[in-house]
Amino acid sequence: MSYRAERYLSLQKIDQENYLSGKSEQEIKNLFIEILDSGTHGFCFSLYEDGQKPGDIISEEQVRRRMQILKPYTNWIRSFSCTEGNEHIPVIAKEFGMKTLVGAWLGNDPEINEREINGLIKLAKEGYVDIAAVGNEVMYRKDLTEEELLEFIYKVKKEIPEITVGYVDAYYEFSHRPKITEACDVILSNCYPFWEGCPFENSLAYMKDMYHQALAAGNGKKVIITETGWPSKGENLKGSIPSEQNALQYFINTQLWSMDENIEIFYFSSFDESWKTGPEGEVGAYWGIWDKNEKLKY
Repeated sequence: MSYRAERYLSLQKIDQENYLSGKSEQEIKNLFIEILDSGTHGFCFSLYEDGQKPGDIISEEQVRRRMQILKPYTNWIRSFSCTEGNEHIPVIAKEFGMKTLVGAWLGNDPEINEREINGLIKLAKEGYVDIAAVGNEVMYRKDLTEEELLEFIYKVKKEIPEITVGYVDAYYEFSHRPKITEACDVILSNCYPFWEGCPFENSLAYMKDMYHQALAAGNGKKVIITETGWPSKGENLKGSIPSEQNALQYFINTQLWSMDENIEIFYFSSFDESWKTGPEGEVGAYWGIWDKNEKLKY
């Protein structure tokens, strides 16, 4: 029996919120390594090296190097765009025998949106897409109207009817926007206790509540957590405190819950990305399990 299966069976009845209480720092790090080695469901793919940012064209070689690092630890990869080198991500993931959740990045530029949608459809028709995500937090950012987003979703569904299609947004958007929820084959939900100022001690329970809100909104549709994570450094946000200890334990709690309840989670993120300090402050650069130099943090 694999470690993951053994861990799943042994942890079904534990009190997850208090499981790490009383364990030494070394015991927690050892558990982290065991869980990582046993394999996670999925990672969000961090494309950009230090000094790079969205808009830069990223090489196939760079994608392949980072995919090689992730391959031993996950079954699925999530990408966010289908242009500027992001289109290499699902192709190379398939070379490594991995499954893909491929996103088209939609914003307020019609020309870019068209390229992204066409890129997603092309990758899907070529066999590189297991789940297609039409947009990421578009409603949250208010980049498009609901009607404009629905038009894109239905266009993609018409072009690739054999592929599961969804839309990624914060968990609460799916109860606020029933038309979008209805259009999705699967609910792709971002769940971040950190960004809502939740103290670490309550973070697992809070994430579970986020998931169940999305599940209720979906009326029986499958819910996948497409992003969740905790930063290892940066500014506090109300009761949310970034630290290596909190980030490490949040990852462990998330993965144990994923195994315990068979919840599919794409952890955010794989590698630290320095460019994120712009939109998110210092904390934006420290969400990875690996640092910006591709070294495992813990």
